[in-house]
Amino acid sequence: MTRQLLLEGLTDAVGFVVGSLLGFGLGRLVGLELFAEGYSAGSLAAIALVGLGGGMGLQAVRHLRGRSTPPGDAP
Repeated sequence: MTRQLLLEGLTDAVGFVVGSLLGFGLGRLVGLELFAEGYSAGSLAAIALVGLGGGMGLQAVRHLRGRSTPPGDAP
């Protein structure tokens, strides 16, 4: 049980970080600067992209992890 919870936490963290980095990269690709001075519209859009990317990465990992369990083992 403890090993399963550790694996779940680690995969959630990896999914969130990878998704956040993808959101950051997408923002940089379209010219948004996350760490710009002040809170301009571009900076706020970049912050939103990082948050959305992190959430989407987390949900993607949870979806993939849910698929990998055999049908009889689902809670």
